[in-house]
Amino acid sequence: MPSLSDLGHLPKRLVLGRAVRSDRLGESLLPKRYALPIFASDPLSSVAYATQEILIVLTLAGTAYLYLAPWLAVGVVALLITVVLSYRQVVRAYPSGGGDYEVAMKNHGQFAGLVVASALLVDYVMTVAVSVSAGTDNIISAFPSLDEHRVLIAVSLVALLAAANLRGLRESGKTFAVPTYLFITGIGIMIVTGLVRWFVTDGGLVAETSQYTVTPEPEYTQLGGLALLFFALRAFASGCTALTGVEAIANGVPAFKPPKSRNAATTLALMGGIAASMFAGVTALALLADVKYVEHPCDLEGFANCDTEPQRTVIAQIAAAVFGGDGSAGFYYIQAATALVLILAANTAFNGFPLLGSVLAQDRYMPRQLHTRGDKLVFSNGILLLAGFAALLIIAFDADVTRLIQLYIIGVFTSFTIGQWGMVRHWKREMALTSDPAERGRMRRSQVINALGGTLTTVVLVIIVITKFTHGAWLVIVAMPILFGLMRAIHRHYDHVADQLVPDSDSRMLPSKVHAVVLVSKVHKPTLRALAFARATRPDALTALTVNVDDADTRQLQADWERFDIPVPLTVIESPYREITRPVVDFVKGIRRDSPRELVVVFVPQYVVGHWWENVLHNQSALRLRTRLQFQPGVMITTVPWQLESSIGLDGDGHGGGPAPGDLRRGLTDDATPYG
Repeated sequence: MPSLSDLGHLPKRLVLGRAVRSDRLGESLLPKRYALPIFASDPLSSVAYATQEILIVLTLAGTAYLYLAPWLAVGVVALLITVVLSYRQVVRAYPSGGGDYEVAMKNHGQFAGLVVASALLVDYVMTVAVSVSAGTDNIISAFPSLDEHRVLIAVSLVALLAAANLRGLRESGKTFAVPTYLFITGIGIMIVTGLVRWFVTDGGLVAETSQYTVTPEPEYTQLGGLALLFFALRAFASGCTALTGVEAIANGVPAFKPPKSRNAATTLALMGGIAASMFAGVTALALLADVKYVEHPCDLEGFANCDTEPQRTVIAQIAAAVFGGDGSAGFYYIQAATALVLILAANTAFNGFPLLGSVLAQDRYMPRQLHTRGDKLVFSNGILLLAGFAALLIIAFDADVTRLIQLYIIGVFTSFTIGQWGMVRHWKREMALTSDPAERGRMRRSQVINALGGTLTTVVLVIIVITKFTHGAWLVIVAMPILFGLMRAIHRHYDHVADQLVPDSDSRMLPSKVHAVVLVSKVHKPTLRALAFARATRPDALTALTVNVDDADTRQLQADWERFDIPVPLTVIESPYREITRPVVDFVKGIRRDSPRELVVVFVPQYVVGHWWENVLHNQSALRLRTRLQFQPGVMITTVPWQLESSIGLDGDGHGGGPAPGDLRRGLTDDATPYG
């Protein structure tokens, strides 16, 4: 029958399942069919809002500049292909999973490496917030009445994602594979069906917003020259959200099955081809169906109840136009698949953030706890940290994708840029180490690819910073230096501690004497055990110490001491102000002052209790004493436990176990040979 303590662990077991042994780590490695949905769900799902973000910017000027959309889409696809080719070089050259961080650290140095790390950490948090909020948008597009519960839905979805990832890489891969492949299939069918209807049949495509006109914002009514160029570049920068998450595969190479680099490179190619095709197809259908999507719904002339009703997303409008209305099975299939994959796209960050956090912790730029694997061999602390920050961001921005998207992609393009130029340096260094013409030729091709990627991502980063700074991107630009400074401070702390712990000649020198001090409150079993242990260590001096806070109690203690004929003199120190901790600390300091090379060992009896509330009733004085004494140099504190009956049969986790030490002596077991 399970105990109460077993029931206390039940919620954890329900969420995580059974713990996994460390030697089964290899069994959690991913084949390509699972790695694609885990690491590539973010760039694949971004087609659900990348086109939408382009249209939001272009419709600020009404419909006059929608003709720029196909050219901007071509630019985004070209950039996506270039970045994917560039990252194929990264996974081959740096398969350890550090990604852009490792590239920057090894080729540019610590400063650039920490810039990349801070950028990626911010971007991963943004990925979760944006993806989940966008998924919530698609749920609301199908069920508008849920709009008032937007934030609650989004935060609940973050919690579900965290729970799924805490169950382990392989299990989460199986969970997320089906929705990702359903989304790819659904979008593919929608694109093919829509193009056939437009070019082959006479069905045509008419979006629900095609009859609406758009009221341009006053400052965008007359654009020309540099103003038009800046406007187009801003729309292009918004469309570059299609590239988010591309770097996650480079950060997750260790999670692939061998051959790791080849499998990661293949998965990158698959992801790039699928994402580019879907983005191009969705953009084409949006333009053919004359979809309109605006930043402020009331700018859509003809849209009734614009103050209360949410706009349907671009994907929702296309699905309704292609499959015959918002009541069709195809419409609900696309909405369900899109909402699921957008929510699960955050899984890219739930794998990338903990892996990067682990690497940073190993390099002593993050707390060591981020390098610790949990019950299911995942970096549980990193998953929980990411979920917490993403939930705070969703609450702060009311799960509004339009507001959150302004903070997006700066981090990822910062890492793109520094990483690609780091790879150019890497290939230059590698070419200097070989004289084989074929090998040098291969390296030269890789260097050219990375140089092209670095050039394009640098240009895009400048565009993003300029066009999005006043729209909220400044928050990311502020957050990154804060993270940078925090990591530098953590590293300095670890270095400082390491310097203090380097062994020197004094570390091996034995103390001249050992003075044992046993703290006594009354004559009982815990005190006698502590005295016995102290005597067994054969110290040079042994003091049984009590503090007089009540004359009557102290006289009773002295009488009991003589009655039990204890062979150690009892030393009584006065405490006129009825304190216990300070007189003991002063006594120990006095020993150290008289003999600085003498080691003082303080034996503190302590009850071991079986219920949390018993700690409130016991051990408080011992806790305060240990806390104060641990700051005294040359003083060791030895806790002497005494198990109360409430703790019998429990282990350190509160689980029932076998007989505890002392059970037979106390008569607490019916087994004649409890240890046999």
